[in-house]
Amino acid sequence: MTMSTTLQSIPSLGTHAAAGGNPSRAETRDLLSRATYDLLVIGGGILGISTAWHAAQSGLRVALVDAGDFAGATSSASSKLLHGGLRYLQTGAVKLVAENHFERRAVSRQVAPHLANPLTFYLPVYKGGPHGAAKLGAGVFAYSALSAFGDGVGHLLSPSKAAQDVPELRTDNLKAVAVYGDDQMNDARMALMTVRAAVDSGAVVLNHAEVTGLRFTRGRVTGAELKDRLDGTEFGVDARLVLNATGPWVDHLRSMEDPNAAPSIRLSKGAHLVLKRTSPWKAALATPIDKYRITFALPWEDMLLLGTTDEVYEGDPREVSVTEQDTKQILDEAAFSIRDQQLSRDLITYSFAGLRVLPGGPGDTAKAKRETVVTEGKGGMLSVAGGKWTTFRHIGRTVMNKLAQLPGHPLGDDLEPIARLPKKLPLPGIANPRAVAHRLLVDGPAPGPRMAADTAKHLATHYGSLAFDIARLANENPDLAQRIHPDAPEIWAQVVYARDHEWAETADDVLRRRTTLTIRGLATDEVRGKVQGLLDTK
Repeated sequence: MTMSTTLQSIPSLGTHAAAGGNPSRAETRDLLSRATYDLLVIGGGILGISTAWHAAQSGLRVALVDAGDFAGATSSASSKLLHGGLRYLQTGAVKLVAENHFERRAVSRQVAPHLANPLTFYLPVYKGGPHGAAKLGAGVFAYSALSAFGDGVGHLLSPSKAAQDVPELRTDNLKAVAVYGDDQMNDARMALMTVRAAVDSGAVVLNHAEVTGLRFTRGRVTGAELKDRLDGTEFGVDARLVLNATGPWVDHLRSMEDPNAAPSIRLSKGAHLVLKRTSPWKAALATPIDKYRITFALPWEDMLLLGTTDEVYEGDPREVSVTEQDTKQILDEAAFSIRDQQLSRDLITYSFAGLRVLPGGPGDTAKAKRETVVTEGKGGMLSVAGGKWTTFRHIGRTVMNKLAQLPGHPLGDDLEPIARLPKKLPLPGIANPRAVAHRLLVDGPAPGPRMAADTAKHLATHYGSLAFDIARLANENPDLAQRIHPDAPEIWAQVVYARDHEWAETADDVLRRRTTLTIRGLATDEVRGKVQGLLDTK
């Protein structure tokens, strides 16, 4: 059966409400327009999402809007790592590394073990390189000690053993390999699950809703005017407090509050390349480029992820992209430790760039601290910027503590103290992914073929126990059990699920952030058209 034939036979599954999914956009706009919210979060990146999640847990009436898709910009353009920050040991930031490790372990073990994967890192030490073997050996030992040796003991490995695990590793002039452990994730999926957690806690969310202006009451910001980018509908939201969590656009929104507001941030671009792998990789490479910078080569989603760059960016955030100069730099730096055959441009399937939000000021962006800054504007709007993916829960708690300490207590005295909230509340779908994959394979439909092993593994590690809901859709409609593309593990049931339960509105929402079709280079015009057609049947 061809893809075209399959999709023509898929019936409309009705509206969101009829399918037992999320409210329609019209219903959500009505909800947002009729109530006065305690907190309006503008910005659906991970900072805004985490804050909305923690605020809803605290008993606040929370609304979250974004001009694009959830995690549609920087939050889905990271290096996909949950890590302690090995390079921070260079600057003596021992406490920061320990705190990062605590958050990393909490997310990967208690909060989202179904979405995070342990990853072994090899740090090659070459003759004439910026660091010696003894120094790096001591460094990875200290790094693992700060993680309470939860990922093993950092140590040195022989070049021959490392080459067995990473066949594409360059061994010329390779003196030793330092070994340490961190974790990896699909950042877009992690963000979406956190949106679900916020909604489960009571938040009302809407993507593709652009702020066109702020509402004021006696000089205070008390809401926002919005426009639905999909159908042009204009509406507004009233709120006792507004949080600006728009990332690279934070100063744009601050200028709506106060046209004279001085710039508060600077931006650094991080570019990445995704390539097909020429051999199995059992570990990632973290290769020192100079005293401060490391270039990564990460096995990720059955592909190889290379990056990243770190340069000042002064253009329009909407136009950030990977340039030829970026591509050359990434490939040249990767060539320090990777053989040429793995670095052929013909293997590149996708490239992406995100913008790090750094505190304003002089200095090299590569050495700048990834700290979170919360400021209050002239009209009482709070702005939050900066931080790392690894500490997204900590950032949410930090903002909530700031809200609770505001003069006059604008959110009231009944706000649940953040210290009383569950310390490690899991994200939806929490389960052992291996057990989920096993059940998906064993509990397939009686008639017809069983689920393919790669599809079962993919669903288990991207949805956790929610994968059973997708399997149920596929069992009820065999057409939905078909692959979206022959060379990817995803099935059409995921598109319906994304439409009805994950706020997917456009083909890019599905192909770039709810599945891996785009990063695999498989988002063909035919696939895009069929996905959009299925989205439009709601």
